[in-house]
Amino acid sequence: MKLITADEAAQLLSDRATIIPGGFGSCGHPDALTEAIERRYLNTGSPKNISLLFASGAGDRSDAGLNKWAHKGLVVSAIGGYWGLCPKLVNMAKKGLLEGHNWPQGIISNLYKEVASGSPGILSKVGMNTFVDPRYEGGLISPSGKSMVKIKHFEGEDYLFYPAISVDYALLRGTECDQNGNITMIDEAAYHDALAQAQAVKKCGGTVIVQVKIIVDKVDAQSVKIPGFLVDYVVVSDSDEIHPQTYGHALLQDDNTEKALYKSIIARRALREIPSEKAVINLGIGIPALIGAMLEQRKSNATLTIESGVIGGNPLYNLSFGASCNPQAVIEQSSLFNFYDGGGIDVAFLGFAEIDGSGAVNASKFGETLMGAGGFINIAQSAKKLVLCGALTTKGLEVEIIDDVGLNIVSEGGLRKFVQSVQQITVHCSSTCKDIIIITERAVFRLDDSGLTLFEIAPNISPDSVQQLIAFPIRISENITTMNL
Repeated sequence: MKLITADEAAQLLSDRATIIPGGFGSCGHPDALTEAIERRYLNTGSPKNISLLFASGAGDRSDAGLNKWAHKGLVVSAIGGYWGLCPKLVNMAKKGLLEGHNWPQGIISNLYKEVASGSPGILSKVGMNTFVDPRYEGGLISPSGKSMVKIKHFEGEDYLFYPAISVDYALLRGTECDQNGNITMIDEAAYHDALAQAQAVKKCGGTVIVQVKIIVDKVDAQSVKIPGFLVDYVVVSDSDEIHPQTYGHALLQDDNTEKALYKSIIARRALREIPSEKAVINLGIGIPALIGAMLEQRKSNATLTIESGVIGGNPLYNLSFGASCNPQAVIEQSSLFNFYDGGGIDVAFLGFAEIDGSGAVNASKFGETLMGAGGFINIAQSAKKLVLCGALTTKGLEVEIIDDVGLNIVSEGGLRKFVQSVQQITVHCSSTCKDIIIITERAVFRLDDSGLTLFEIAPNISPDSVQQLIAFPIRISENITTMNL
C-alpha cells in the first residue's frame, strides 16, 4: 500500500479504463477521488473514454458523486442498476453521448463476485419479461447500442445471462487504514460491495484505490472490511465535507424534510400490511422509506432491511437512503440480495410510477425522468407479498383531511399514474408473488391476473371518481371498506 494524494491518484487512471466507483447512492462515495479525476480531465483531457460499472450510482440529484463526470468524452459507457441520483449521466446517455445500460441492482451487486471468481457471468430469472429482457428493450438507455443481456436455455427453461465485465480500477471508501493497508468501514453507513469490488479488480490485474479518513498504526482484525493485500493506494480525505456518511447529513440524523400530507396518509395505511408476527420487511426509496420512522413509534416484531445491506434500526430517506440510525446489523449488499432473490422477504414496500391494465408496473422511467430499476426487479419478483405505495395522480396533487368529513382533494395532480400502457415494464404481476396490494392516498387496490380490484376507499371519495382517473376498467369489491385516515 502506498499513501498518495487525490490528484496523484487521478494521474494513475488510463484512457479507456473500466472503473468501479464505490458507494451506494447517497452513501459512501469517494468524492475526493471523483473530484480529482474531474479536475484532471478538465485540465488535460484525460482520462478519456472510460466505462463505469455500478450497482447504485452515487449522487445527490445535482452535482455530487458521478454527476462530476458528466463531461463529453470522459465517460463513454456505463452499466448501472440505480441511476436516479446521477441525472447528468442519465442525460448524456439519453443524448447518445455515452452508451448506457440498466441492469437489476442485485445482479450487478453479485456480478462483482462473479468477476472475482473468474465466472463468465450470471444466469438468472431476475429481469425476465421486463425491459431488461432482450426480447423487450434489453436494458438499453441510449437511443442506439446493443444489449449485452442474452437469453440462454438451460435444463428446459429460459434464463437471462448477464456477462462478467473486466474491470481496471476500483475507487472505494473506508474509515481507517493501518500501516499494512487494511481498511475498516466503522464510520460508513454500510459496507456496500467494497470487498467484492476490490477482489474483482485484482482478479483482472487492476488497481484498487481507497479514500479513508485517517491513518492508524493498527486496526482490529475483525474490523477489517478490505484486507491490505487488495489495496494498492490510499488517499486521506482533506475534510469531513469530502467524506460525509451521506449526502443528506453527516451524522445520520433525520433531515426533517417536509412531507406532503398524501405521502403520510399512504405510509400510515401501509403500516397495516406489516404482520404482527415476526417478518422480514424491505423498504424501498420514496414513500416506502417513510414507513421506517412511523414503525419506530410502534411495537413491532418486524425486521426492516434496505438494499445497501443495513438491517434494523430506523432507515433514513431522501439523500440519506441506504443508511439507518441504530441498525441491528450491517452485511454486504450482495449477501442481502441473495436472501431477497431466494424469497426471503415477507413483505416489500416499493414505490411506483405507472400501472396499467395488463398488470405491468413501471418504476424505472417516467416521462423524461429515468431512475433505473435499482433493486425493484429483484425484490418485486421474489417477495412473498408486494405493497406498492404511490399517489393516484402526481404533479400538483394536494389533499386535506376535514374532520367528520374525510379526505378532500384540494388540487388534483396533472399526471395520471394508472394508464392504458406503461412507458416501461419494470415488472409484471405475472412474474411476481400472488399477493399484490396498491395503496394510494384515496383508495387501496388488489392486483392480480384478473386485473385491479378496489377494496378500500377514503371517506368522502366515491369509487366513480377514482375510476375516472384510471385509464382502464377496475372492479369494485362487494365488501369495500373505508380507509382510516
